[in-house]
Amino acid sequence: MMAQKLAIDEPTVSLDALMALGSDARVEVIDGEIVYMSPVGGEHQDIGGNLYDIWKAFVKAHRLGLVYFDGLLYLLHQKGTRLKGSLVPDISFIRKADIPKHWDRRRPFPGAPTIAVEIISPSDEPENLIRRVRMYLEAGTEAVWAIYPETQEVHIYTADGAIQRYFDEMTIDMGAFMPGLTIPLPAIFAMPELE
Repeated sequence: MMAQKLAIDEPTVSLDALMALGSDARVEVIDGEIVYMSPVGGEHQDIGGNLYDIWKAFVKAHRLGLVYFDGLLYLLHQKGTRLKGSLVPDISFIRKADIPKHWDRRRPFPGAPTIAVEIISPSDEPENLIRRVRMYLEAGTEAVWAIYPETQEVHIYTADGAIQRYFDEMTIDMGAFMPGLTIPLPAIFAMPELE
C-alpha cells in the first residue's frame, strides 16, 4: 500500500529523528508531531495475543502474508524522509501482495497495513480513535478493527465507509482477507485459565 503524499508546508518529523529515538521508544507521529504511547495492561496483551495467535497460525499455514503484534511502525503519510503520520497498531496483517519486494524488514513498514487492530483502553478518547481510523483508511488500510475489552465488542471500519459491530456470540468471517477463517468473538476475549 502506498503512503499518502504531503503538502510542502505541513509540519513533519524526519524519519532519521524518529529512528534515532531507538527501538525501545514507543512513539507515533500524528499531524507531524512525535506522540509517546502509553503502556498497556495484561488484559490488553491477553486479548491482543488471542487474536494474534489465531491470525498468525492461519496466515502462516496458508502463506497469505505477515502478521505483527504491537511494535511495527507503519509510515502512513510520508514524503521522502519527512513524516506527517505514522502509527503502531496493536496487531496488523499485511497481505502478501501488499508487501514491497525491497522492504528492509529491519526498518518501519513503508505504507499502511492491510488490516490494523486497535485495542481500546478506558482512557482512550473517542476522537483519538476516529483520527487513527481516518489515518489508516486514508493511507490505504482496508479494515481497521477497534476492540473494546470492557463491552467485549469489535467494531470494524472499512474503506467504503461501513462500520460493522460484533458482540455477544457473533462470529467474524475473515473471508475477504483470510479465506476460510471465521473467529467466534468469545475466542478473542478469552482470559487465560491459571488454575
